[in-house]
Amino acid sequence: MMALKRNIKWIVITLLAIAVVPVMITAYEVIFTENKSVVFLGNYHPKVAIIVICYYVLLFCLGVVWLVGEIIFITNLKNERMKAELMLLKSQVSPHFFFNTLNNLYGLVAKDPKKAQELILKLSDMMRYSIYEGEKETVKIQEEIDFLKNYIELHKMRYHKLISVDFYCNIDKNLKVAPLLFIILLENAFKHGVENLRENAFIKMSLTTSKNEICFTIENNFEKTENQFGIGLKNLKRRLELIYPNQHELTFSVNENIYKAQLILKQL
Repeated sequence: MMALKRNIKWIVITLLAIAVVPVMITAYEVIFTENKSVVFLGNYHPKVAIIVICYYVLLFCLGVVWLVGEIIFITNLKNERMKAELMLLKSQVSPHFFFNTLNNLYGLVAKDPKKAQELILKLSDMMRYSIYEGEKETVKIQEEIDFLKNYIELHKMRYHKLISVDFYCNIDKNLKVAPLLFIILLENAFKHGVENLRENAFIKMSLTTSKNEICFTIENNFEKTENQFGIGLKNLKRRLELIYPNQHELTFSVNENIYKAQLILKQL
C-alpha cells in the first residue's frame, strides 16, 4: 500500500512537471526576448498546441476527480467516526444501567430468592432488548414504552417502600425513534430521586406524539442536596447531537424539590 502511494505521488509530480514546461517557455519568451506580445502556444505547430491543450484539459479533469474523491473520503470518514462515537456512547449507557441493577440483585438473592428469580427474568428481557434492539438506528416507539415499563416494574420489585409512578402515553404506534434515549432520563429519576427518599417518592412521566414531534416529560421529587447530573445525561446530550442535530430540545428545571426534564424530538 505504501509503495503504491509513493508511485502515485511520483506520477502526479511528473505530470505536473510536464504541464509546467509550456508555461516556462512562454515566460522565458516574455522576459528574455524582444517580442512585444507573446501568444501562449503561438509558436507551436497547431497539432502540438492541440496536444498540449488536451493535456491541460486531462490534468484539469484528473484534478476534479481527485477533489471529488477526497470530499467523498472525508465525508465517509466523518460518518464512520460518528458511528464509532455513537457505538461507544451506547456501550456506556447499557453497562451503566445494568451495573446498578446487578448490584441490587446481588443483595436480594439471599434475602428473597423467589423475588430475585422474577427480577432476573425482567432483567433478561431488558438485556435482550438493549443488545439486539439497541443496536438498531430506530425502533417502534411502542417497543421503547414496553422497555420503560419493564424498567419501572423491575424497580418496584426492588424497593421495600411505597413508590408512586405514573406513566401517561398518547402515541402514534407507527412512529419510530432512536432506542435507549428515554431510559436515561427515567434512570436518572430513580437514581437521584426514589433511591434517596425514605417516603413519598414519586415519578410522573408522559410520552405524547404528534405529526411533527415526540415529547417525553418526566418529573420526580428529590433531596435538595442531590446533584441530578451525571455521565448518563452527558451521553444523552451527545447522542442527541449526533442523531437529531438541530431536531431536538432537551431542557431541565427545578422547582423547590421537584426536578423536571423534557425531551422533544422533531420529526421532519
